Amino acid sequence: MWSGAISFGLVNVPVKLYSAVSRKTVRFHQLNSETQTRIAQKRVDSLTGEEVAFENIVKGYELGKERYVVITPDELEALDPEKSRTIDIEDFVDLNDIDPVFYDHPYYLVPDKGAAKAYGLLLDAMQQAGKVAIARVVLRSKEQLVAIRPAPGGVLMMETMIFADEVIPPGDLDDLPGADELQVSERELKMAQQLIESLSSEFEPDKYRDEYREKVLQLIERKAAGEEIAVAPEAPQPAKVPDLMAALEASLAAVKGGPEAAPRASPRSASRRRAARPRPDGARQAASRSSSNQTRVMSSRSTPQRSESWRTR
Repeated sequence: MWSGAISFGLVNVPVKLYSAVSRKTVRFHQLNSETQTRIAQKRVDSLTGEEVAFENIVKGYELGKERYVVITPDELEALDPEKSRTIDIEDFVDLNDIDPVFYDHPYYLVPDKGAAKAYGLLLDAMQQAGKVAIARVVLRSKEQLVAIRPAPGGVLMMETMIFADEVIPPGDLDDLPGADELQVSERELKMAQQLIESLSSEFEPDKYRDEYREKVLQLIERKAAGEEIAVAPEAPQPAKVPDLMAALEASLAAVKGGPEAAPRASPRSASRRRAARPRPDGARQAASRSSSNQTRVMSSRSTPQRSESWRTR
């Protein structure tokens, strides 16, 4: 899709750029529910109601209600960054210094013809130094900040990045609790750490699937085959657990294989846990309600009033 060169110092490494991900989102078309035909989008003047030709459309930045600064395509084109096919490295930093919130879209950088040795030199040097390159590159007439790092498989990966002023700081969140509200007891902390430890494992990306997308595709196949789909009634919302310690102990016991494996609780915690304990068949009932709710969500999300044909990206 793009070819150019990585530039650091006086060294140039010719490379080709490939997207590292292929989104598998299920996409729907908008249809007329009565005729089952596609809906056409038109650009209409909000004042006159008449359709506007594409060549008569300009961009406007809203200053206030119905007040705009009009910017022409020529004016924007004059501000475009200088067209370049160079990825200019500005800094090398430690990977741990970059918060993942700054990453946007990943690409693979592959050596172009005759550039394998220079590419291998940069790859090996970065691996041994444990560094990530911060660079700038122009993609689709827009300058992008990117991070280049060695990736598994002997390849360099380039991630487009979010600029710092685009990241919302936690302090701007209205509902973030104060430090006093986040205080927990030492016993609760140790119990939570035990639960985390019992659930810890190696990351295996293949074991995680987009279950919602799979259900949407199954729904489409079933409807295409003529099957009638029943929408389940909404399940009641689960009640909040009144005792944090009781919830931790129950979770730890479930991970270890049963209530008998739960750590001994204080009389007060045990009393609260007995009060919140469901009937013997409560777990099965809860699972049944959860399954019904998932079916309802799947059906309601996947059958929009105007959409039945689909395609995948």
